[in-house]
Amino acid sequence: MSERRVTVRKTYKLFIGGAFPRSESGRSYPVTRTEHAARASRKDARDAVVAARKAFPGWSGATAYNRGQILYRVAEMLEGRRAQFADEVGGPRKQALEQVDATVDRLVWYAGWADKIAAVHGAANPVAGPYLNLSSPEPAGVVAVIAPADPLLGLVSAVAPVIVTGNSCVVVASERAPLPAITFAEVLATSDLPGGVVNILTGHQAELAPWLAAHMDVNGLDLTGVGAPELALACEQAAAENFKRVFTAEKDRGTRRMTTFMETKTVWHPAGI
Repeated sequence: MSERRVTVRKTYKLFIGGAFPRSESGRSYPVTRTEHAARASRKDARDAVVAARKAFPGWSGATAYNRGQILYRVAEMLEGRRAQFADEVGGPRKQALEQVDATVDRLVWYAGWADKIAAVHGAANPVAGPYLNLSSPEPAGVVAVIAPADPLLGLVSAVAPVIVTGNSCVVVASERAPLPAITFAEVLATSDLPGGVVNILTGHQAELAPWLAAHMDVNGLDLTGVGAPELALACEQAAAENFKRVFTAEKDRGTRRMTTFMETKTVWHPAGI
């Protein structure tokens, strides 16, 4: 005689420093009729910035080839959970599967840029003297990303170019559909990506975005996913006070997503040595 069992429901948490904590406030908000997501607080955002800063030296110091390998591994693991992600993206099954496939392709595309971006945007500069003058792009630091409403493809399209160049990031997931973001965090946690390189918060944009924009230890801000124009303006003003690099959807051309959060370093070296 078989016994009826109770389905174990998934508890959606935050992703900070490679771990999955609940919000320190204990809050959550409804996403579907039966599922809730953690509602991150400003304290959670500060913790995420600390984790991202701690992870930055190791990740930026890794070889570009190694970063590309890890992004490719993320794509492999996402492909292996294709059906699960399609369920969480929702909507017509065919369209959901197409979005997952496009997300995998986007990751592979950015993985291929890992060891090429420096060659494309670096330069050997002509100088008057027996010297070599070389310019090369380097990561800016910690980037706060307000992810687009598109819960999976939009998320990856914003995160991948930030981390492939050696930055670490704090991501505010889609407020309306945050569940694929946390499932994506499970992929990141098991894909050789060091803890803290990507930190994912779920909650309300209006509560988290201005504080990340004003945070003195955040070096860049991606506002692509900000829905309200007044919120975007407030974030840009807060970022201007501490000289953050700001990316918006209007700048999304070619490799701009990668180069916005990079700095050009120029060095001199005696020729012939």
